[in-house]
Formats: sequence, structure tokens, C-alpha cells
Amino acid sequence: MPDQALPGPPLRVLVADDNPVVRAGLSALLDAHPDIRVVAQAANGAEAQASATRARPDVVLLDVRMPGTDGLTALPALARLAPVMMLTYSREPEVVAEALRLGAVGYLVHGEFTAEELITAVRDLRDRRPTFTASAAAAVVSDAAVSNSVVPESASESVSESLSVSYEPNEFPSHVQPVMAQSSKARLAYAARLHGRDHNARDFGLSSREVEVMDLIAAGMNNRQIAATCFISEKTVKNHINRIFAKLHSSSRSEAIAYWLGTAHGGWNR
Repeated sequence: MPDQALPGPPLRVLVADDNPVVRAGLSALLDAHPDIRVVAQAANGAEAQASATRARPDVVLLDVRMPGTDGLTALPALARLAPVMMLTYSREPEVVAEALRLGAVGYLVHGEFTAEELITAVRDLRDRRPTFTASAAAAVVSDAAVSNSVVPESASESVSESLSVSYEPNEFPSHVQPVMAQSSKARLAYAARLHGRDHNARDFGLSSREVEVMDLIAAGMNNRQIAATCFISEKTVKNHINRIFAKLHSSSRSEAIAYWLGTAHGGWNR
């Protein structure tokens, strides 16, 4: 599919993530498009604020969990400078809801979108058009059900048709709007389960446990930490990693992460 480049000057992007492999991979992916230019990178929230003040990006891609100043802490200040989209492994409903409350325009969870969908989401972000991957959208609905505010009826239909959910700016302000029928909430939750964590498993042939282990590898955990998190032995972790590397045609953790995030050649679209 031909690249849908936008006219005018390149879209200036700030990438904030504590994982250097993720930062480098995302930057390479974005810079491969002539209408997008990564003007700054940051390893934590404090660096992101300083870089945004200096570089004045058009949009910001922000991780949640980073050392020192985390993404949520830095979010309000960054949102005053440019539209911010969370790009993270954190899919907890309370984290998604807090990010929206603090000013995030969209929320993408790694492993739930293709390279093409990410590029589209970044371009839409300049116009403050929100994009949410399935589990983030489901988290919004979950939080909305508790607070008695819910997303529009049209949102559930979007999730049923696509891995990501996009809304026009006037349809989805920072506080989620009423009112959506219970059946629509059920459809949205179902679509999230169907299209969420299983997306990369289908792409690469990974089992659900291997998806979990690969997510933890990409989050920077070592074998011991993964074993403790998954309640399995380190030997079992090593066995999972060997199978993952074989399926991802990778010989190292950094190479596997790059393929998993879609940043290596052919990664998302193999």
C-alpha cells in the first residue's frame, strides 16, 4: 500500500520511552516516512518535558512506566505543549483512565497495532484525532461503567471492525461521554478480547504464554523476573524464549523486541 504522506512540512515527533531498543526502533520506523520526523527522544518524563520545551514537537508519543519521572507525572505539562498519545505496555483500566484525565489524546498498547496503524495514528494525532487499541478501548468502557459515563454508541462498532478505535475530536473529549447501550459495551469488550493480545500471536505463531513472556522481555525483564512474574521456573522461561526466538527468527533479545514491536525489517507485516 502506498504511503499516504501529508502535504506541508514534516510532522515533528517526540518519542519518550525508557527502553533504548524501543526508542530506536520507533524512531527508525517513523523517520522512514518523508512526512514524519523524530526531532527528539527521551528516556523518562523529565527528559521528555525538557526535550519538548526545546524541540517544540507537533506530537508526543509517551510511555507510562519510566524511571524517575514517569509518563503520567509528565503528561499534564507535555499535553500543554503538544497532543500526547500514550504508547506503552500498560493496559490497566485505571492507568488508561488516568492518562485520559491528565490530557492524553489517544492510547496504544504495544502488540495490538500494525506499523501502518501506528503511522496513521501519529498523523491523526496532529489533528487531535484519538486512536485507541482494543484493550485500551475496553479499559475506557470498563472505567466508564464504574463512573456511569460511557463511550458513544459508534465507538463499539469501530472496535468490532478494526484493531484500533478512532473518534473525531468532538466525539471523544478528555472525559468520556454518555450514553451507550449495555449490548454495545458487551460488543466492545468482546472485540477487545478477540483482537487484543492475540494479534501478535496470530502474526508470529506464538502461544498465549509465549506472548506473555515476549511482552515481559520487551518490558526489559530478565529471566529471573519473568519466572517470578509468571510463576514458572527459569528453565521454563528459557524454553519459552528459545521457541520465541525461533518463531521470530531472532538470535538476541534486542532483535526479538524489534520484531515484536514491528520495528525490524518485515516485523509487523511478515
